[in-house]
Amino acid sequence: MCRESCLCPFILRRGVKAGLLLRNVKKELEVFLQQLLNGLSCGGVYALMAVGFGLIYNVLKFSNFSHGGVMLIGCYTAYFAFKVFHSSLFVTLLFGAIVGGLCAVIFEKLAIAPLRKRNAPKVYFFVNSINGGLLSEYLIVATVGVFFHTFPDFLGTTNINIGQISFSKLNLTMFTISLITLFGLMWYLYKTKSGRAIRAVACDINTASLMGVDVNRVISLTFFVSGLLGGLSGVFLGINYTIYPQLGKMIVKGWMASVIGGLGSLLGPVVGGILLGVLETFLTAYIGSSFTPILSFIILLMFLLIRPQGIAGIIVEEKV
Repeated sequence: MCRESCLCPFILRRGVKAGLLLRNVKKELEVFLQQLLNGLSCGGVYALMAVGFGLIYNVLKFSNFSHGGVMLIGCYTAYFAFKVFHSSLFVTLLFGAIVGGLCAVIFEKLAIAPLRKRNAPKVYFFVNSINGGLLSEYLIVATVGVFFHTFPDFLGTTNINIGQISFSKLNLTMFTISLITLFGLMWYLYKTKSGRAIRAVACDINTASLMGVDVNRVISLTFFVSGLLGGLSGVFLGINYTIYPQLGKMIVKGWMASVIGGLGSLLGPVVGGILLGVLETFLTAYIGSSFTPILSFIILLMFLLIRPQGIAGIIVEEKV
């Protein structure tokens, strides 16, 4: 009896410690799942940016940083359209996407098509794309100002709870719309005639021209599709964060996701965008927002040194 009475407190303490350990593990798992859901929402937006960026790269083989300006203009016009018409979330997203598509086509006609007609080096395309992005930013500053704007809380502040895990309706909606858009894009590129024409031009622009494909029309169509994705992702960024003239510089995230996923691939940027979003979310949660950009660029540098073709494993010969 004496021995059993001595063992009881020991067993009790061990049981208490085991219970506390299980509760801590459960809590950490809940936090992990919470951050994973937030990262997937962010990654879906990055994937939209990366695919829009990658489409132009696949077709014309240059990094189109005017895509950031398309995102910026799409976001601002959607915001002011909402202020005037008090439109719903989906109408606001649709308006921003259409404006983004039209802006991308206008940029292609004014800044890219003349260079293509003269067979200019790709580096001129790249320089013009940077000019286009900066011009968009300065136009916003000159016409709208440097003030910050915010979209309303379209879906309210109510969270969705699954057990002890809570996540916002906005994040769920953003991730769902991003997935639907990306699946719709893949269907369009692989199942429609114009989508197959875009892939043919991306594969070999000269052979596609010899086979009767109207290359000029396909390039304009590619810019329009890319602009749709840019405008949509720009509105998402404005809703999730805030609206300001430097918002277009977020295209760097799309570029990073494209490089990680593989610039010569259509599906690679989707994977790269989701991975980058999840990675940045976890780094911010566990390390801090100050170190997240540093570590993100270090990871990008490692990809360029170790696997420059990206996750998709496709090497593009001509890069700018």
